[in-house]
Amino acid sequence: MFSNIPNLLSLSRLPLAAGLFLAIAFDRWGGAAIIIAVAVFTDWLDGWWARRYHCGTAVGRALDPLTDKVLICGAFVFLVPVRGLSVEPWVVTVVIARELIVTAVRGMVEATGQKFGADWFGKLKTALQFAVLFAALIVKKYETQILFGDYRRELEYGYLTLLGLMLAATVGSALQYAVKAVRLLK
Repeated sequence: MFSNIPNLLSLSRLPLAAGLFLAIAFDRWGGAAIIIAVAVFTDWLDGWWARRYHCGTAVGRALDPLTDKVLICGAFVFLVPVRGLSVEPWVVTVVIARELIVTAVRGMVEATGQKFGADWFGKLKTALQFAVLFAALIVKKYETQILFGDYRRELEYGYLTLLGLMLAATVGSALQYAVKAVRLLK
């Protein structure tokens, strides 16, 4: 059940999440960015492995998005008190609400025996969420360093643009899943 490689890779994101939360809590921005990069790699690798070696399981179909939700939602919660990142409580509420709504809708649809897995918009949303988290950590890592001196405004603008795109994809994918669910449940 949990012993195949993709499921173990998915499970690995739970201790990575704990490490990420600690790194953020103790202002270890570089370490937190490395953890996000490793989490993104394990997320990609578990899906690739399951498809490549035909070893996907029902547990893996539930475990992969669950561990992503723990890591992503938790990271956004830990970033709320961090100054200068514009991770406001309403931003985190949108992210968490989308995840809860889609999980509930997925459960309802799959209870009827129909598949309701992630689609391209959901994958884009996840990629943008990981990108925003990574960018936020990089912004914090280098905010006081001369490295970005003249480019600080561009860096912050790029981060805020990415944050806006992530929010749009989060809301858009929720709406897309809702429309898809209504069609399947009719």
